Amino acid sequence: MVDAAPLIAESAAELRATLPEGGVLLGLDLGTKTIGTALSDAGWRFATAGKTLPRGKFSRDLEALRALAQERHVAGIVIGLPLNMDGSEGPRAQSARAYARNLASLALPVLLWDERWSTASAERDLIAQDVSRAKRAERIDSHAAAVILQAALDALAGGMF
Repeated sequence: MVDAAPLIAESAAELRATLPEGGVLLGLDLGTKTIGTALSDAGWRFATAGKTLPRGKFSRDLEALRALAQERHVAGIVIGLPLNMDGSEGPRAQSARAYARNLASLALPVLLWDERWSTASAERDLIAQDVSRAKRAERIDSHAAAVILQAALDALAGGMF
């Protein structure tokens, strides 16, 4: 039997069905110039902001993500899906879907998670921590990835499917 392509899930329930019990999840906030990363703990309780990777040719992005996934023993990926405020999909959402499809060679399930308000939430959190404007600019993408991943973790843990 030939293995099917890795799942691209639209709900936490779909992702959960493909994952082993526990394991680190990798959250991604795809920007035009950078990729914010975040990682969960193995028990899916909390997300921690990771590195912000420069975005370039997809092959280079893929190798950086492959190295991170292998180093941290990642079991699945959560990608922010930038929906419009009315819930419709525009060009950025289609780009995120294409990126998820292109990650197939990692052989990891992917969850596309509504990322509306994630950057605003990350910015508020960083301001509350009294992080300077310059430092916020450096950290915003990885913190947005943590907001996206935490929302998905909460859904996985709480049954909000």
